[in-house]
Amino acid sequence: MKSKFPQYYGATEHIAQNAIALRRNETPAEKFMWKLLRNRNIKGFKFRRQHPISRYIADFYCHEAKLVIELDGDVHLIEEIKEYDKKRQEAISQFDLKVLRFKNEEVFFETNKVIEIIEKHLTCIIHKR
Repeated sequence: MKSKFPQYYGATEHIAQNAIALRRNETPAEKFMWKLLRNRNIKGFKFRRQHPISRYIADFYCHEAKLVIELDGDVHLIEEIKEYDKKRQEAISQFDLKVLRFKNEEVFFETNKVIEIIEKHLTCIIHKR
C-alpha cells in the first residue's frame, strides 16, 4: 500500500517501517547532524531524519525546502556503493528535490562549512517565497 502522505513520494509502509528502525540505529555522524538540524535550528526550517522518499530513505529531509541531506561514511568510497548512490540521487532528484551530500568527516571537523552550505540553500528558498 502506498503512503497517503505526499512528502513520502509514494513510499510503501515497508519503507516507512525501515525508516523507523534506522532512527533507532543512527550513526554517530547522523546523531551529531540531527542535533544541528532539529527543532528548526537552521533558518527556522523543519527537518525530518530517516525520511522515506519513494523506494529510498533519506538521512535528513526538509519538505518545505525540498532538500535532502545525505551523510557518507567510508562505505561510500566503494565503487559499487558510489554507483548505487548515483542512481539513488538521480531517482530522488526526479521529485524536484535537491540533494546535498557531506562526508562524515566534514560533519565532525568542518561543521561551520556544512551549516553554511545548508544555510545558503535555505536562504535561496526564503527569497523565493
